[in-house]
Amino acid sequence: MIEVGRVCLKIAGRDANQKCVIVSVVDNNYVVVDGQTRRKRCNILHLEPLPQFVEIVENASHDYVVKALAAINVVCLEKKGKKEAKKRPIQKRKSFMKGKSPRTAAPKKVKPKKEEKKEVKKNFE
Repeated sequence: MIEVGRVCLKIAGRDANQKCVIVSVVDNNYVVVDGQTRRKRCNILHLEPLPQFVEIVENASHDYVVKALAAINVVCLEKKGKKEAKKRPIQKRKSFMKGKSPRTAAPKKVKPKKEEKKEVKKNFE
């Protein structure tokens, strides 16, 4: 019953209730599945074999499996590929900051002296 090309239904795990095809048999307990699910090794106890069968070769590619499932009216959504790492553009330094660190480029705030504060208080008394 468990053989390459058998259409199954996943009944456990993240991909539960999705159809898949057995791509290869690892041993008595494990098989590799692909289709609506992720291509992954799976325990045969987590699979429900269906009466449908597709003609594929062992270790067939994902595209070949999708075409075989389309022949029996099982639609597989396109998987998202890994995103390429985007390189951040190098920021050009502004002309006024040439040769200066960002801390020294900003104008400094001038604090009033303590003496000036005392003088102001004396005037109000």
